[in-house]
Amino acid sequence: MTGPAPDALEAGRAAVRRGDAADARHRLAQGDVDLRSAGALEVLAQAAYLDLDFRSAAEHWHQAYAAHRAAADCVGAVRVARTVAPIHLMILGEPSAGRGWLARAQTLLSGTPDSPEAGWVALDLGMFEADRARKESLYRDALDVAQRFDDRELEFVTRAYLGASFVHDDRTDEGMAMLDESLAAVVGGEVSDFCILEEIFCQLFSACEHARDVGRADEWIRVGEDIATRRRLPAVSAFCRTHYGGVLTTAGRWAEAEQALTEAVRLWGLGQRSSLRLGAIARLAALRVRQGRFEEAGQLLTDAADDFSPDVAPPLAAVHLARGETDVAADVLERALAQVASHSTEAAPLWALLVEAHLAGGRLDAARRAAEEVTRCAVEHPVPYLTATAALARGLVCLHEETDPCGCLREALAGFSRAQLPMEVARCRLALARSLRDERPEVARAEARAALRDFRGLDAAHEADAAAALLRELGVRTAVPAQRAGVLTRRESEVLDLLSHGLSNPEIAERLYISRKTTEHHVANVLSKLGVRSRAEAAGYAVRTGVTESRVPDR
Repeated sequence: MTGPAPDALEAGRAAVRRGDAADARHRLAQGDVDLRSAGALEVLAQAAYLDLDFRSAAEHWHQAYAAHRAAADCVGAVRVARTVAPIHLMILGEPSAGRGWLARAQTLLSGTPDSPEAGWVALDLGMFEADRARKESLYRDALDVAQRFDDRELEFVTRAYLGASFVHDDRTDEGMAMLDESLAAVVGGEVSDFCILEEIFCQLFSACEHARDVGRADEWIRVGEDIATRRRLPAVSAFCRTHYGGVLTTAGRWAEAEQALTEAVRLWGLGQRSSLRLGAIARLAALRVRQGRFEEAGQLLTDAADDFSPDVAPPLAAVHLARGETDVAADVLERALAQVASHSTEAAPLWALLVEAHLAGGRLDAARRAAEEVTRCAVEHPVPYLTATAALARGLVCLHEETDPCGCLREALAGFSRAQLPMEVARCRLALARSLRDERPEVARAEARAALRDFRGLDAAHEADAAAALLRELGVRTAVPAQRAGVLTRRESEVLDLLSHGLSNPEIAERLYISRKTTEHHVANVLSKLGVRSRAEAAGYAVRTGVTESRVPDR
C-alpha cells in the first residue's frame, strides 16, 4: 500500500480544520492520495463527521484503524480507537461497540510509551465512568499527561470535563472557573480540533443547564455561534442550542428556547437519528409540557416511549399525567430513578414529579415517601433550587393531607424567587392560594391573581386556566386573554407564515415537529381569527399585510 502525498493530505487536514468537508474530499481526490491510507481515511472520517454523517464517519475510522495496525502504527491505532469509541457510545447508541473500542485502546497503550495517548484514553474512560470520585481521578490522570507532553488540546478539554463534573457535583464556582478557562483558550485560538471544540462547548452548556446559570450561558452562546458559523461546524451549533434551550426553558424565556431547540432538532436531523437529537427533542417536549401543549409533547416523544433516561422521563411522565394515566406516569419515573443514584441532583426532579403522580392517583403514602426522598436529595446537595424543590414537594403533600402547608410553600416560593425560576414561582403561588382559600380568602385571591399573571406572561395556558378556575371559585371574574379574541399565538403565526409559502398541512407538521391533527387545529384557529374562509385567503392576507408577529393587525 503506497503512502499518501503529504501536501495533498495536509491540505485535506487544513480544509477539515476550516470546517469545509467538501474541500477536504476534493483536496484528497485532486492530490492523487491513496484513499485507503490511514491518514486519508481519518480525514474522510472527519469530513463525514462535519456533515453529521456519523455512520460513515465511524466506518472510515474503522478502516483507518485497520490501516494503522497493518502499518504497525500503535499510536495511530490508539488514537482512532479512542476517537471512535464515543461515536458509538454517545451518538450511534451502540454501547457494546463503544466499550469494545475503548477496551482496544487501553490494550494497545503499552505500545505508546512516548505519546500523550494514555491521557486521551483516561479522558474517555472518565467520560463514561459513573462513580464521581473515580471519574475525577481519571480526569486528573489525563491532566497530568497533558502537562507532561504539553498537549494543550488535551489539557483544555479535560479541564472542561473536570469542571462540568464539579458543577454536576454542586461544586459550582470551582467548576465554572475551569470551564471559563477552557472557553477562553478556544477564543484565544489554542484549540483547533473541531471535535475538541464541540466537547468543550457541550460541557459548558451542560453545566449551565444543570446550574441554571442563564447569564453565563448568554455570554458564551454568542461566542459559540460565532465560532460555529465561522468554521462551519453545525454540530457545535447543535450542542450549544440543545443545552442553551434547556437553560432558557427553565428561565422562562420560552420564545427563545423554542427557537434554539427547534434549530437543534433540525441540525441533528441533518445526520443520523441519534441520542443527541433525542436530547434536543426531549427538551423541546419539556418546553411543550410547560406551555400546556401536551399533545405536541406526546407527539415529539412517540419514538421515545421506551426511553427512561433522566431527560426523556419527566416530559413523558407529564404527558401521561395530563391524560390521567397516573400509574403509567409513576412507572416511567420509577424506571428513570432506577438508572440514577437515588439521592443525586439528577434524581431530585424525578422524585418531585413522582410526588405529583402519586398525589394525582390518590396514593398519599407513596407521595409522602417520594417527598422524603426529594428532601434527602436536598440535604445531600444543599443548593437553593433543590431546597426549594423539596419544600414544594412537602407542601403539596401537606395540602393533600389537610395539614398546614404554608410554611413549606413559602419556603419554596422564596427559594424559587431567588433562583429566578418564574414557572416554579407561579406554581408555588397557586398552591398557596389553594391552601388559603377557606381560611384567608383575601390572601388566596392575591396569590391566585399573581399566579395567573405569571402563567399568562409565560404563555403557560394549562396552568393559567387552573389559576383562573380557582379565582372563579373565590368569586373573582377574570378577563379572557387578548390572544383568544383575534390575536394569533406565536405558534399560529408560524403556521400562517408557512401557509403563505404554500406548504401543506403534512409539510407544516414536519417543519414544526407537531402532529397533523395539531396542525389542522392551528390552521382552523388561524382561519377563524383572521375571518377568512380558506387557506388561500389566509395566505393572501399574510402576503398583503406582512403578518409575521404574534398580533394580527386590524383589518
